[in-house]
Amino acid sequence: MSRSGPSEDWDVVLVGGGIMSATLGVLLSEVQPDWRITVVERLDEAGLESSHAWNNAGTGHAGLCEFNYTPGRPDGTVDASRAVRIGEQFVSSLVFWARLVERGVLGPPEAFIHSVPHLGFGPGADGVAYLHARWEALRGHPLFSDLEFSEDPDVLASWLPLMFEGRNGNEPVAVTRSAQGTDVDFGALTRQLLSALQQRGGVVRTRQEVTALRRHGRTWVVQVRDRRTGQRRRLRAPYVFVGAGGGTLPLLQSARVPEIRRYGAFPISGQFLRADRPDLVAAHRGKVYGHAAPGAPPISVPHLDLRVVDGKEALLFGPFAAFSPRFLTRGRLTDLVRSVRPGNLPVLVAAARDNRSLVSYLIRQVTQSADARTAALRRFVPSARGDDWTLMTAGQRVQVLKKTAGRSTVGFGTEIVTSAGGSLAALLGASPGASTAASTMLDLLAASFPQHMPEWAPQLDRLAPSTQTVRQLGPDRLGEEVTRARRMLGLLPG
Repeated sequence: MSRSGPSEDWDVVLVGGGIMSATLGVLLSEVQPDWRITVVERLDEAGLESSHAWNNAGTGHAGLCEFNYTPGRPDGTVDASRAVRIGEQFVSSLVFWARLVERGVLGPPEAFIHSVPHLGFGPGADGVAYLHARWEALRGHPLFSDLEFSEDPDVLASWLPLMFEGRNGNEPVAVTRSAQGTDVDFGALTRQLLSALQQRGGVVRTRQEVTALRRHGRTWVVQVRDRRTGQRRRLRAPYVFVGAGGGTLPLLQSARVPEIRRYGAFPISGQFLRADRPDLVAAHRGKVYGHAAPGAPPISVPHLDLRVVDGKEALLFGPFAAFSPRFLTRGRLTDLVRSVRPGNLPVLVAAARDNRSLVSYLIRQVTQSADARTAALRRFVPSARGDDWTLMTAGQRVQVLKKTAGRSTVGFGTEIVTSAGGSLAALLGASPGASTAASTMLDLLAASFPQHMPEWAPQLDRLAPSTQTVRQLGPDRLGEEVTRARRMLGLLPG
């Protein structure tokens, strides 16, 4: 036995027990049932980091209400292309989950998904004008055909009674509403997917910390330490996927992957105000998104959400930024310092220089008082009382820093990184993340296994249609597919 422990041979090693690894594992087990697949997760249970219900806004991101995906143009119109693309990606996930439920692979859908309307909130003359332009840009597409727009105070009060009780009627306000929005518990979904993978012969091990990742010839060697026993082992595989959230970049650095040498990372903690009072929850039946503050990062978009976790309903408002140098909720205090290398130091320095408004925003957020958080909440809920809301921490997000067009930028979105001919793949980034898991993993499979795709593609498309397939469906067929999936997931009657 080597000093690094016994060796195990696998066809695929998936690092991180979150929604991405779970999705990829099920897709691979579908097209290659003879492959030996293992998942290693450092926490006590899968789906407890970024996929965890309270560490994730739970919004089934479909472009219905998120203003980040529909930037305004100088002429007052709105570019809806990204919202449409994200809507198509969510259809891939929705159909994937529905077909697994239909085949009995997943358990009861009500354990992980619920129908919750998605709304956009536009206060003030500029907010009303933007929201109307956004509605005009989207409503002609079949994925947004049910999107409603209103400035009528009576209609808005009926949609959002909690938000419009006691609101000053002098300010113009508009709201858009889509009844086909969803709330998703990605932690519960992750565990159902991994259970399905185990039933197909996959192995899922928790409390397994990956300490190193190296390439030896054509094989990747994953060094793992059991956090319960201290036992070490080596996992050998021709293919490794790293979906470890904030832990991904350090592992890629450990592997000396050249593709990420100039990538930097900066961790941001998220905090939310939470209310559990039944009368407050009963008065707010939706997820409502507004505009980010000037200079704030895209992940800071304020939203007031109805959440359903373990069958119980609650309201969350936020996010508020906080700071921790950890890259994971239970990471090390040295994570940020350890990620700094000679290759990415210029990017980190340039990021501080090129994003001064972001730095100022973070300082204001970290130093804000409880009264300031309540004041932010009252822009959504004028009648809010601080005593009814409790501050909670909602996990860590690691923002990717990289050079784009000569400027150091803070990455937003989901980014696939592949190396060594596709034998190593990883995922960086955040929102819309989990909601696009199926389409993102299909893209990753195409990048990692181009030689297999001619054989795999038809089977994959029957289970989880790619965004290209979704895009090619006519309006009637697309409507039928979405309706069937929503009915199978219990989001429609019958």
